[in-house]
Amino acid sequence: MSLLPRGSTRGLTSSYASLVGKGIHRVAQVSARHPIEMIVSVLMAASFAYFYLFNLARSSDLFIGTRSATAHLSPAIVYSAQGEPFGLMPDTAGAPVKLAVKQVLITSAPSRHESRPAVRQFQHLIENDIYVPDNSAHQFNYQGLCYKTSHDQCLTVQPFTTTNNDYLIPLVFNTSTHVRHNLADIWEHKVATLPSSEFISSSSASQENAFLWVMIVSRNIFFHLCEMIKVADNVDIVVVLVGYVMAISTVISLYLNMRSMGSRYTLATAVVVNGLFSFMLGFLTVHMLGIKVHASTLAEALPFLVVTIGFERHFKLTKSVLMAHKKSPVPKQTIWKTLLMAVDIVAFPLARDCCIEILVLCLGAKSGIGGLREFCLLSAILLAFDLFFMFTWYTAVLALKLELGRIREINTLGDDNASLFVSPVSQAKKDLIEKTVVKALSNNDADVFGKDDVKANDPLIGRIKLLLIAGFVGMQVLNICSTFESGPQLDVTQPAVADLLHTLLDAYKMDTNAVFPVMVEVSPSVLFHTARSRWQLFPDTIVQPLASLFDVYDVYIQHPVISKWLTVALFVSLFLNTYLFNVVRQPKPTAATTPLTMDNTQATKLPVAPAPARVPSPAVHPPTHRRQHHRRHQNNDDQPIRSLESCMTLLHSPDELHDEEIVTLVQAGKMAPYALEKTLGDFERAVSIRRSLISRASMTKTLEASALPLENYHYDKVMGACCENVIGYMPLPVGIAGPMNIDGDLIHIPMATTEGCLVASTARGCKAINAGGGAATVVTADGMTRGPCVEFPSAVRAATCKLWLEAEGYSIITDAFNSTSRFARVRKLKMAIAGKLLFIRFSTTTGDAMGMNMISKGCEKALSVLQEHFEDMQIISLSGNYCTDKKPAAINWIEGRGKSVVSEAVIPGSVVEKVLKTSVAALVELNTSKNLIGSAMAGSIGGFNAHAANILTAVYLATGQDPAQNVESSNCITLMKAVNDGQDLHISCTMPSIEVGTIGGGTILPPQRSMLDLLGVSGPHPDQPGKNAQRLARIICAAVMAGELSLLSALAAGHLVKAHMAHNRGTTAAPVTPSTTPANGGATPTPELGTCIRS
Repeated sequence: MSLLPRGSTRGLTSSYASLVGKGIHRVAQVSARHPIEMIVSVLMAASFAYFYLFNLARSSDLFIGTRSATAHLSPAIVYSAQGEPFGLMPDTAGAPVKLAVKQVLITSAPSRHESRPAVRQFQHLIENDIYVPDNSAHQFNYQGLCYKTSHDQCLTVQPFTTTNNDYLIPLVFNTSTHVRHNLADIWEHKVATLPSSEFISSSSASQENAFLWVMIVSRNIFFHLCEMIKVADNVDIVVVLVGYVMAISTVISLYLNMRSMGSRYTLATAVVVNGLFSFMLGFLTVHMLGIKVHASTLAEALPFLVVTIGFERHFKLTKSVLMAHKKSPVPKQTIWKTLLMAVDIVAFPLARDCCIEILVLCLGAKSGIGGLREFCLLSAILLAFDLFFMFTWYTAVLALKLELGRIREINTLGDDNASLFVSPVSQAKKDLIEKTVVKALSNNDADVFGKDDVKANDPLIGRIKLLLIAGFVGMQVLNICSTFESGPQLDVTQPAVADLLHTLLDAYKMDTNAVFPVMVEVSPSVLFHTARSRWQLFPDTIVQPLASLFDVYDVYIQHPVISKWLTVALFVSLFLNTYLFNVVRQPKPTAATTPLTMDNTQATKLPVAPAPARVPSPAVHPPTHRRQHHRRHQNNDDQPIRSLESCMTLLHSPDELHDEEIVTLVQAGKMAPYALEKTLGDFERAVSIRRSLISRASMTKTLEASALPLENYHYDKVMGACCENVIGYMPLPVGIAGPMNIDGDLIHIPMATTEGCLVASTARGCKAINAGGGAATVVTADGMTRGPCVEFPSAVRAATCKLWLEAEGYSIITDAFNSTSRFARVRKLKMAIAGKLLFIRFSTTTGDAMGMNMISKGCEKALSVLQEHFEDMQIISLSGNYCTDKKPAAINWIEGRGKSVVSEAVIPGSVVEKVLKTSVAALVELNTSKNLIGSAMAGSIGGFNAHAANILTAVYLATGQDPAQNVESSNCITLMKAVNDGQDLHISCTMPSIEVGTIGGGTILPPQRSMLDLLGVSGPHPDQPGKNAQRLARIICAAVMAGELSLLSALAAGHLVKAHMAHNRGTTAAPVTPSTTPANGGATPTPELGTCIRS
């Protein structure tokens, strides 16, 4: 009789269902709206679990290279009550003294005379030099873990030779506490994994050839199954065999069911991966709970885990989603809403069935039967993870697949043949065997999207699976089968073990402090054999390169610093892919949805003018060799193309070949496309031919007829210095700002940009600064940096090296660095330690070159000298990101990099009002609020400015600098202050890391060099190396100050949007008839001067 009133139970169940449904709804909503982020997050979690489990599995016997008969034996426990011979442990034993015997067995030993010194040395090693645990300040060797007699000596059982002529070393441990027992096991494992010497452990033998680990694991699994079959009962074999058959059938059924819904492999594979992720996370959870699952138990339980988890939940969810997806036209759908609607329908029934299965498995885990407890607990945790991943990982996969299908259907413009899922294959076209398999393994043989939904969603399969789980647990409880029990124990009646126990008991009795009863745990022997030449499956020519690849993987991929940057790159890639995906899935605007370029009031007042006649654009013809010496290589109709064989005979005389014949040779693989310049000896012809090749191999085939310029360029300057695989050159418009009075010289500032108003805005700033007397600049520091990363065996050694570099080592390393160049001179060294890693930041002058190649060469020399003084040092990377190059970093902002420059100017208040259209007070307040407080609120590093990167990058492009270095070069803080009793404005720009050069790199190209000539800084300075590069940095800093002044003035005056609308638009306004009356009543508005401002 229920104590609750009628209807209360139903209300309680309804509240639970609502709570579970809301939780699943929120999780699924996140997955559906952000599928890429969810997939990446799950993959990262699964990756960490995989690496942890892989390292854990490496210590299991599946990775043992040389197997033995004792590989799967469990320790045996014997008992002696009052000194009688050891026997089995009685049920009513008191509290005995606990000992453990570890055996080290040396097999295949040489003669006694040869082996005696080596064996003594090996025995001394394991008794005195093996310390545990590794991660503790208090470590113990065997002398601290052994059982001590009354004389405070280890209870010793002398080593002896067995009947097989093997040498057995027994060691007796005191395991009176759980901690001492664990330490003894750790000691045994450490002995078993000793590195190879004169005696080689069977457990570590396979580590000498990492390339064969897959084959070794496969072989060991096979041998393990064979051993299990030999000792198992017939019922156990039948149960395991049935489990594997059911598991295989379950997987085949999954693929057939998903295929019947139109997904051939994608969704089914995603479901399998879902189960794999659940298994990894579940196994990791079980391990962290302290429950050990042996490899043999796992191999036997694997098919039952597949059956227990099953895939019908994923099938029901997929079917519900696809049915909801087909209810409305695909282009008009919001995919994540459609998916959530389907999830809400099946969420609670699926969660309810899963919870019931978990409850049954938890009851099985409470049985306490060895093996069954671990299996049930692992299965319950797997089911919980599988349900979680189904509404996260698998839901994200469904959302992504549906969204991509929607995009594809929109792009086909209503093509009926383009749809997300292929229509099911007709059953009539299948042969008899396929029909039988589909009927046997499919959930239902009706149409998946038919009307019989109730029959399709019938929980019959779930009930059958639940009965199978309950029946299997019952078989284990009733001892009908013992599938998951551990393997056989060590046989203590063997002669060697029996002699060992007899000798141990005699030695124990002789101790005056001996207490009975005593319990001894005898472990299987740890096998060692003498080193000898081994036969290799693969020759060294194959093994050594692969081993080198694994070494590279260990050094770089698993490196603590590099792995973090790879993680950063992963998140950047994730952000870009997510952004592009969100852009692509937006519907394309049509003519009906195109926004108007004017507001409604203007549209009503202005008459509609007829659309101007569209002028057809001139046709673009494929580029031909218009220069005189190329014309003879063109193909004419009366000159047919020769065969490939004929062309191959003329490879050494390419002037005799036509362009199309060279294209044929490249397409046939007879001529390398990247080496056309070297082969043909004509750079422009090589660029033209490569352009034709790429165009014909591309998807759009438009490059050959494109407007990308080709002719009249200095390709001889480009090849081998600036670019590879050249197909033309990209012209950029170059504008001039100024002239600007910089340190008393009138400088015209070249700026290459495609952004309207940028040059005009900078020019207005130049005008205002000139009116105040010009700009003054100063170089406060000059030093390009490179920060290599080196590693030492310990942090102590790294600190020792750091102290050495700060003292007597400074001059040694400096002399080594300076010896590599006439211009490179070390200014200072800055060191930082991270664990065992030492980062050394070289700051050096580089003359008029930007200097990265120069300083890299010097660093290599300095590191080689440093390695002579610290032989245990390992060079991780010549650039350890401590420089820092082309990445935002606080060290560049604080310490500086390249040229550190400050520019300043004073602008009279009258100029501020007349030229800049604002006031001194407004500018000072705006600069404080925007550039200082606003940037601080954003957590900016070096970004305390309005748009320094705009001006700097434009000058970089015009003068041949590396545009990627604008990241750190644009570090700038703009300061403004009212001076002269608040009447005038003082402005300054501080840029600590401008990286420029006037020789090398892009400065060798004639157009870029001409701009350096315009500035008067081309090439090296004739008298003082480095002055030209410093002068260029000062010009850039002053130009940035002009751009800052102009933009901030526009913001203070409110002219920014107006300037953009008037000057930074790419379209032409519609013509207005002369009779149109202006909105202001007749007066034609005149544009305000000085409002062409770049934001």
